[in-house]
Amino acid sequence: MLKIGFIGGGKMAQALAKGFIRAGLSKGEMMLASCLPNDVSSIDAFKEMGSETVFSNGPVVDYGDVLILSVKPQVVPMVLPDLKNYNKLLLSIAMGVPLASLEKAMPDGTPVIRVMPNTPALVGCGATVYARGKNASDKEVEIAEKLFSSVGLCEEVPENLIDPVTALAGSGPAYVYMMIEALADGGVKMGLMRPIAYKLAAQTVLGAGTMVRDTNKHPGQLKDDVASPAGSTITGIHYLEQHGLRSAIIGAVEAATKRCREVSSVIEKK
Repeated sequence: MLKIGFIGGGKMAQALAKGFIRAGLSKGEMMLASCLPNDVSSIDAFKEMGSETVFSNGPVVDYGDVLILSVKPQVVPMVLPDLKNYNKLLLSIAMGVPLASLEKAMPDGTPVIRVMPNTPALVGCGATVYARGKNASDKEVEIAEKLFSSVGLCEEVPENLIDPVTALAGSGPAYVYMMIEALADGGVKMGLMRPIAYKLAAQTVLGAGTMVRDTNKHPGQLKDDVASPAGSTITGIHYLEQHGLRSAIIGAVEAATKRCREVSSVIEKK
């Protein structure tokens, strides 16, 4: 089992920690996280897992086999000086922070891997990609893959694809939650009780996603399989097309990608 340190104990760090424990790759008592003194919710969340928290990064840097950088991107420049003597494996999940910026701040030869997970890692259904830094060996990449494969899908991509992945998979759960809420609201409007509407909407999204993943059929084919001639489904599809559902989702991924690139550009200049 791995001893894991988290620089930053926010929601994503908590999701990963719980996922690693659930997968049997670590234990709560083998994790240490740095949190702000006033971040009571994060402190309590790690405490519930049996993990210690500290108010400075130094003890976390000195701790464990792997260090996970899990702070907001705007905080990274303030945190990097604390890592100047760290030379073990660094996994960065900080959005928009390029490998070059991380490697520049670390001692020569430090292995760095940039990782973009998403919050469904908490329930073992994460979608994660990673890009290896110039000093990351195959053995260190194997560690990253083992950790993140334990909480869902994990794939290697070139670093230039991290931003669109962030916009699609990293931000995507938020888009899907909105769709679930809207589906449920539609059901409530037409007479369903809200608890059953949420359950049905969530299960419908889960089932549809599983169908795409496991059947290897094109989503368009699966959509056609549901849409009977002159039926209710094709009528609903026509309404969605009239109101630009696909265009809106494509635009959301594009806008989020551009925002990631803006953040990267700002950080690279610092």
